[in-house]
Amino acid sequence: MESKNITTTVTEFVLLGLTQSHKVQYFLYVIFFLIYVMTWLLNFTIMATVAVDHHLHTPMYFLLANLAFLDVSDSSVNTPKLLSGLLTQHKVISFRQCFLQMFFFHFIAGAMAFLLLGMMVDRYVAICEPLRYLSIMSWSTCTGLVAAAWLGGFLHSITQTGLLLQLPFCGPNVLDNFYCDVPQVIKLACTDTRVAELQMVFNSGMILISLFVILIISYIVILLKIRTCITEGKRKALSTCGTQITVVSLIFIPCILTYAQPYKKSPGDKVVSVVFTVVTPMLNPMIYTLRNTEMKKAIRRTLGKIFLSAGKQKPERTADPKSSNVMIP
Repeated sequence: MESKNITTTVTEFVLLGLTQSHKVQYFLYVIFFLIYVMTWLLNFTIMATVAVDHHLHTPMYFLLANLAFLDVSDSSVNTPKLLSGLLTQHKVISFRQCFLQMFFFHFIAGAMAFLLLGMMVDRYVAICEPLRYLSIMSWSTCTGLVAAAWLGGFLHSITQTGLLLQLPFCGPNVLDNFYCDVPQVIKLACTDTRVAELQMVFNSGMILISLFVILIISYIVILLKIRTCITEGKRKALSTCGTQITVVSLIFIPCILTYAQPYKKSPGDKVVSVVFTVVTPMLNPMIYTLRNTEMKKAIRRTLGKIFLSAGKQKPERTADPKSSNVMIP
């Protein structure tokens, strides 16, 4: 009898999620839902404050507002799927949705990584070339940095997703995670994945390591530049540099651990995934707000204007002129 080689194309992936315990799932749902709401509130507050407060119409805060937008977008790619998966036992995602999720996640995360490089350039110019700061960091320069960040993220993501689409998927289709990501999906391909993993390491891992090294070296140069003469303006810039180093570490270190090596399953994988997909987008605005006096003052001014405006819009009632001439507020 002639044997036939029959293969079935995968049409969906099963996500195992974070845990199989119902009680733990409900507890995690509450925690991650609150984090997601806080992520939206904090980042939207930064974007709104920068937009309405003319004191913050500077290159640094323009870039910060763009980072806040990326934080919200990044969190919104994976967190809703995480939350829905914690409330249901049927954790399935279609093949198309899985690849769209990976595309947008790497698109936004890549843009964020390149934007952090632009924010470092802003701090370098502010500290090393303070007299030429406004001429160098013009609005056209800032817009170009943001556009370049989005373009870099797009090129990175379309390359990574395009390489994945070349792989055959005929089963199995179970992902031990709460979202689709490149390292785990590669392992499900029905072929030798060593070349694909090396492509991932080069396209994601090497880019992350290169940007991280450039950023850290640049911040060290900045710190060495101002070690002898610290004015009030440079003191503020130094504080901002410390904040940005913290944010850079939070974003890059977990990602490097994930993408800079071929995938090997370990107990900490899901924890690392939660950190850079759910927690970090909330921590970024908290770090910038808590360590930035000017931002805190601007938020208070903005909230004060909102409450004052709401108070002025309260309608007044007048008494019947036949019974009384007294105005009743």
